Amino acid sequence: QVMWNTAVHAEFIHDHADYGFEIPSVKFSWRTIKEKRDAYVRRLNDIYESNLKKAHIDIIRGYGKFTADPEPTIEVDGKKYTAPHILIATGGRPAVPSESEIPGASLGITSDGFFDLEELPRRTVIVGAGYIAVEMVGILSTLGSKSSLLIRRDKVM
Repeated sequence: QVMWNTAVHAEFIHDHADYGFEIPSVKFSWRTIKEKRDAYVRRLNDIYESNLKKAHIDIIRGYGKFTADPEPTIEVDGKKYTAPHILIATGGRPAVPSESEIPGASLGITSDGFFDLEELPRRTVIVGAGYIAVEMVGILSTLGSKSSLLIRRDKVM
């Protein structure tokens, strides 16, 4: 959301002259937005975790699986937990091809790596056609990175 809003502001600045506004040169600082975005995400995570604790919800981090026990039970890192309501927040990890599948694949980053970038890349290639890929290419392009979107299928459905 923060990066999308950043791109929206960049578009507004780009269009100001069409609406009669004269703006001297405007500089964009990736470092500033990265620091502010990271602080915002940390603050949101703290708020969510605090709200869960206030609601007396236990957070158990680790790799888990459901068991065959008669009551709703999960096992996380060898310890069993039983409760009337269990929420599994699986998270997700992108599939990264091997070097043998795509030479140079190790030079790429995942969408998670986007948040670690210390500066705006001069050029980017986004692989995929999901909403995250389309958002990423739009954001990066709007902020000044020469960006391309590659789709991994012969046809778009």
